[in-house]
Amino acid sequence: MTSSDRSSVGSSPRRSVGGFEGLKFDNRFTRQLPADPEISNERRQVTGACFSRVPPTPVAAPKLVAYSREVAESMGMDLADFSSPEFVRRFTKIFAGNEILKGMDPYAMCYGGHQFGNWAGQLGDGRAINLGETVNDRGERLALQLKGAGATPYSRSGDGLAVLRSSVREFLCSEAMFHLGVPTTRALSLVTTGEKVMRDMFYNGNAAYEAGAIVCRVAPSFTRFGNFQIFASRGDNKTLIQLLDYTIATDFPKIDALSKSKTEKYTLMFHEVCRTTSDLMVHWMRVGFVHGVMNTDNMSILGLTIDYGPYGWLEDFDPMWTPNTTDAQGRRYCFGNQPGIAQWNLLQLANAIYPVVGDAKPLQEGLEIAAETYKSSWQTMMAAKLGLQSFDESTDETLTDRLAEVLQLAETDMTIFYRKLANVPALQTTPPSADDCIAVLIDAYYLPEQLTPEVKTQIADWVRDYQKRISRDASDEDQRKRRMNEVNPKYVLRNYLAQLAIDKAETGEFSAVADLLEVLRNPYAEQPSRESFAEKRPQWARNRPGCSTLSCSS
Repeated sequence: MTSSDRSSVGSSPRRSVGGFEGLKFDNRFTRQLPADPEISNERRQVTGACFSRVPPTPVAAPKLVAYSREVAESMGMDLADFSSPEFVRRFTKIFAGNEILKGMDPYAMCYGGHQFGNWAGQLGDGRAINLGETVNDRGERLALQLKGAGATPYSRSGDGLAVLRSSVREFLCSEAMFHLGVPTTRALSLVTTGEKVMRDMFYNGNAAYEAGAIVCRVAPSFTRFGNFQIFASRGDNKTLIQLLDYTIATDFPKIDALSKSKTEKYTLMFHEVCRTTSDLMVHWMRVGFVHGVMNTDNMSILGLTIDYGPYGWLEDFDPMWTPNTTDAQGRRYCFGNQPGIAQWNLLQLANAIYPVVGDAKPLQEGLEIAAETYKSSWQTMMAAKLGLQSFDESTDETLTDRLAEVLQLAETDMTIFYRKLANVPALQTTPPSADDCIAVLIDAYYLPEQLTPEVKTQIADWVRDYQKRISRDASDEDQRKRRMNEVNPKYVLRNYLAQLAIDKAETGEFSAVADLLEVLRNPYAEQPSRESFAEKRPQWARNRPGCSTLSCSS
């Protein structure tokens, strides 16, 4: 999974003649939407255009760190080819941006967005360059995007580059989320550039050179809420309509075929985005994922997790926890706020398309659909996490509300708690003692000294009520445990595990990235030889940068 590229690099990307024939480029986005007429790669405001054509910046010495087998196969690649040094060299050059294949049409998107609740104006792909869109043998559209491949007209004051630490995190988390069953963009490859990049990790005046890297992201579409917002903010209804029509025809073909009018198409698309976005939030809450920067330009029109920056995994169950130091004071994007922020972001999307819909009622209906979808999906999800066949509002709302309180009585590892909960038996004739209730869950607690007699009593009271509930459910015990272990992962990308992989990668040792990727490919399975990857956060990681605190610096 690793290889060096020792070939020389020219002053500009070279156009391929043959090879990688399985990549069939369609590039509907650049064919059907208005392009920036200005070809200079200078920071500027771009108006009346959905994108600007810009090539990746060649790098000095690209080296392949890792690749996703599943993503490569979905693109029609033969995994046997990766045993060929020549193929790997070519693959590395292409996905470092040093070679442009025939059919590629590199570009950066124009979009705006609300950042931390404030309108930020034009943002755009400041460090991402789309190579083009392929269509595989199953007819699936896959857009390929390099993150960290150089400056674009949207880079503002940035250099368009990315560093190894953030790139490792993005590569691993993209694939971890996919295997967890969470809708997400994917990651094909992680390549180091052989160049250094200056970054101030916490914006505190301690800038330093770091290793540069590039991730190739893959998704059916990288269109965001902000793609529509930018044109609405400028009163550019013509381009807004073009983008809406393209998006519906490309990404929502069923709506395109069934709708009787453009207005109906736009509102039905919005309703679908409300559903998928709400379902995404339920998935995040299910696995304990905190995005960290839910700006509207980081919200996918397809309901995918997009833009892995200062994300984190909820280890101690604290609904107010945010991994993002920029958000440390307001905690706008903390774990518990994510569903509400998604609803706020959907409102901003509704405001963006209102000028061409002209009627607030169907858009308001979409927001109501979002709220109803979240409630229904959340209840179904919680029933599954608890091993129940269905959610009974008359009893289970109280049960889950109390559980949220119990999880905060002592510092509790969310992932381990739910995994161990599957081992709690249905209530027997004699109720278990408080110590017996705690014994099943003890591995989930970080500080056993916090388990005072009063805390133990409250936890045990909830466990006994839970036992009564699963007894009424009348499920087979083995089946209940199996169902719970299918939705409650044993392995997640714990913050300290990602940092350990980064620490090794920054010394040129990439085996930890490969090992972690392999573990995360089977997050619900018991992996006896890999138990260490399921352990709760060690004490040394409690306050270490990269483990407990992150920033938007990448």
